Amino acid sequence: MNADFAFVDELVPGIRCDAKYATWDNFTGKPVDGYAANRIVGTTALCAALDDARRRAEALGFGLLLWDAYRPQRAVDCFLRWSTQPEDGRTKPRHHPNIDRAAMIEQGYVASRSGHSRGSTVDLTLYHLATGELVAMGGGHDLMDPISHHRAPGVAPAAARHRAQLHDLMHASGFRCYQREWWHYTLVDEPYPDTYFDFPIVATREIRDVAPRVRSGVPA
Repeated sequence: MNADFAFVDELVPGIRCDAKYATWDNFTGKPVDGYAANRIVGTTALCAALDDARRRAEALGFGLLLWDAYRPQRAVDCFLRWSTQPEDGRTKPRHHPNIDRAAMIEQGYVASRSGHSRGSTVDLTLYHLATGELVAMGGGHDLMDPISHHRAPGVAPAAARHRAQLHDLMHASGFRCYQREWWHYTLVDEPYPDTYFDFPIVATREIRDVAPRVRSGVPA
């Protein structure tokens, strides 16, 4: 692992993690290339900002649950290959009920160069500290639909309020949102704004970084 990256759970006490792309519970329907362990990795700068966000969330009675942060470029490449394959219907009702696979790219839900691969973007939600239950957000992670957009019409008032609370505490901790995904935030002062890494996520730090890819990209 690159020296400026770390396992988030080791630097942010009390945070919960569920690396969806290391499991079968994601829009591709199976573990994704580059995710060899169910752990969340990010830059140390991301971890510091998340620790600040965690403290702000706790003051509101919430905890943070992370679904993804650093994403190897090989995982993004896997998404692109998946988008060209015939539809089998397994994940469509939950993740893209109103669009075809290819439209995920056209509509900005999947990109050929993801901000996640720079190491300072995170997918996350809130949960109630008192019960451990997830907070209602009006739609799940990777629901590729207009209902997932910030300030989307049709979201229940409680869910809209929770989205606003997440937005406000993340903004106060130095993040900017991605308008099409209520769960997606990028560190404003990210340390590698033009570098796209491709080292795999494994259970220990022993894997060294492979050559990063340096190109312009868009968040997804």
